[in-house]
Amino acid sequence: MQPIIIVLIILVVLVFIALVKTIQVIPQASAAIVERFGRYTRTLNAGLNIVVPFIDSIRNRIDLREQVVPFPPQPVITQDNLVVNIDTVIYYQVTDARAATYEVASYIQAIEQLTVTTLRNIIGGMDLERTLTSREEINAALRGVLDEATGKWGIRVNRVELKAIEPPTSIQDSMEKQMRADRDKRAAILQAEGVRQSEILRAEGEKQSSILRAEGEAKAAALKAEGEAQAIRTVFESIHAGDADQKLLAYQYLQMLPKIAEGDANKLWIVPSEIGDALKGLSGAMGNFGPLGGGSGFNPQNSGKDGGGIPAARDKDSADRREQPPID
Repeated sequence: MQPIIIVLIILVVLVFIALVKTIQVIPQASAAIVERFGRYTRTLNAGLNIVVPFIDSIRNRIDLREQVVPFPPQPVITQDNLVVNIDTVIYYQVTDARAATYEVASYIQAIEQLTVTTLRNIIGGMDLERTLTSREEINAALRGVLDEATGKWGIRVNRVELKAIEPPTSIQDSMEKQMRADRDKRAAILQAEGVRQSEILRAEGEKQSSILRAEGEAKAAALKAEGEAQAIRTVFESIHAGDADQKLLAYQYLQMLPKIAEGDANKLWIVPSEIGDALKGLSGAMGNFGPLGGGSGFNPQNSGKDGGGIPAARDKDSADRREQPPID
């Protein structure tokens, strides 16, 4: 009985192994290569798959998702004979599991070497300054070459990124000094432009202020002159309307004399030429009022002669004025 039990156990184990080998579960976004006696048969997609046990075998399981592979820094020589280290990152995706398995032995290593050689060809035609400022151009050229070369391997290169470009230390120091000098130059230019703009604005403000001040002074002088002219015109019209005689004008002249003499520094008096005529008229007017004591006039030189000489002369002047026609 024991040999039969052992045989049954062996058969159960074999059936279980056969079932395990027959049923293959492939995860989502994955594929499996099936070979029969070492020859490619088919590709298993995601889900439950049945294979022939002990005849079909799974050669490779491939991830169909997009992969990211960073490559170590690679020394590259530029057109101006400077060595720079460039780090690259490749984003790729397997589109054909069969081609990725049979067309190339190791597509990761193949992509890395192809990236290095292509990068050296591209950077070799650029100088250092263009290399540092043309990342997009380098990425596009590198992606085009890689996508074309890896198409037959069943791989699509989606993106290529230059992670870092490191020039030599001496070149970095020179570049930092150059950038510092450029920044200082730009700062000096901006400061000079600011001072220039400030001076221009200040000059414009002073110009506008001078113009407005001059216009204000001109308007004030015009208004003052107009006011003085109006005052003179009013006085002139008032004098003519009042029909002022020679005695009133003489009295006005006498009132203006103290104002002419005002001030401690006045050493020279400017007396109008008409003041003499005005004083003559005023003396004549005062002569008409007679002596202060009343009666006949008193003249020390003619006292005792006909009661004084001045009254006679005054009467004579009065008679002459009465004979003269009135002045319009």
